[in-house]
Amino acid sequence: MPEKFENKTVFTLLEITQRIHHALAEHFPSVYWVKAEMNKLNHYIHSGHCYPELVEKREGKVVAQIRSNLWKDDYTRINARFLKVLKEPLKDGINILFCAKIAYDPVYGLSLRMVDIDPTYSLGELEREKQESIEKIQQEGLFNRNKSLKLPMLPQRIAVISVETSKGYADFVKVIQDNPWGYRFFIMLFPSLLQGEKVGEAIALQLDRIERVKHHFDMVAIIRGGGGDVGLSGYNHLAFARKVALFPLPVITGIGHATNETVVEMVAFKHCITPTDVADFLIQQFHNFSAPLLDNSRILIELAYRILAFEKRNQLEISLQLDKSTRELQVVARNSLNAQARNMKGYTGFFIRNHRDHLQVKSGQVSKAVMIFFHAFRLKLEQMRKNGSLIIQSTLKKSWIDIESLKRNISLMDPINVLARGYSVTRLNGKIIRSHTYVNPGDSIETITFDGTIKSTVTTHYSEPGT
Repeated sequence: MPEKFENKTVFTLLEITQRIHHALAEHFPSVYWVKAEMNKLNHYIHSGHCYPELVEKREGKVVAQIRSNLWKDDYTRINARFLKVLKEPLKDGINILFCAKIAYDPVYGLSLRMVDIDPTYSLGELEREKQESIEKIQQEGLFNRNKSLKLPMLPQRIAVISVETSKGYADFVKVIQDNPWGYRFFIMLFPSLLQGEKVGEAIALQLDRIERVKHHFDMVAIIRGGGGDVGLSGYNHLAFARKVALFPLPVITGIGHATNETVVEMVAFKHCITPTDVADFLIQQFHNFSAPLLDNSRILIELAYRILAFEKRNQLEISLQLDKSTRELQVVARNSLNAQARNMKGYTGFFIRNHRDHLQVKSGQVSKAVMIFFHAFRLKLEQMRKNGSLIIQSTLKKSWIDIESLKRNISLMDPINVLARGYSVTRLNGKIIRSHTYVNPGDSIETITFDGTIKSTVTTHYSEPGT
């Protein structure tokens, strides 16, 4: 009961909160359907309870906010329905339509107690987000951007975005590496989350890493095994889809579901259902290249055998014809040679008889001419010998005179003879003095003359006038 204090009615805090509780219970006795954005789910694993933070935003600003309660049993039931209908669990950042009671507790304050959430409303919101992403991508002219890239004829260098422990990744690697045709691929894994609200940010980070080394790769494969359609709403986010559309390498997806194609799959170069389908697609590219080569190889081999067989027959026929023609030519040539030999024998005897006398005359003339030539040559050699002797004597005489002149010059330049003519050489510390400036008073010097050495001490030195 309220107390009286100096003519004032005073309530305790508990009394006020109880009156608020009774007033709310009296005026808001039923449940209400409310739409809001679940900013944070706040699920506590140990207790199983959730304490969602609910907000309403207008033009990006929060205009209303309240906390709520979602008890364990209700959460389990509602989450199962979300997984069945949306293929997504309850999570942060989704718009929901929920049924709740207005609750007020003296300790915990005002809240909404959730008793149910309509998954079809959230499904519509997710679909609306997907359609908005598609429309925006189309308006920006990016929908077919990645599809317009050219995949190499033999895509061997593959950057894979997946989870290393994923079964889908293991299946992909096995199919690629164990292909029975021996096609060789280079695979490099860029680990990333593959589902959940943060999937777009995680994969975009790996795409940035790949882009920095894009010259090492032919394409990018985003693969995920298992999970079906669960956790794929992140693949409809505009920023993620735009990143894939603008990526400079062809992007191929295989994220393990057959229905409800995501926006990322729509804008990718190619969409495959499973990681194994991606591997089969890559192997098929090699088939598309190798099959015509094998066919052409078989055709060329068969054609080569036919040509060889045809040429062999031709060579055999030509060989037979050549052998026959050769034998015929041999017979003709032999007969011709025999006839020419007979003719030449008779002609040679006739020629020798008719030219014997002429040859004898010519032989005498040649013998006489040779004798005349040798006599003239002998006289010329004798004259050359006499002339050579005179030239040699004259050259030797001139050389002797030149040598004598050089000897006299050398003798005159001999240092002994120069000193004998009155000259001397003065040295300081073994070095020749060429100027009086080389010495100073007190220096010991030595003077070399023709017949000895004079040692002296410098007292003074000076320059001659005019020098």
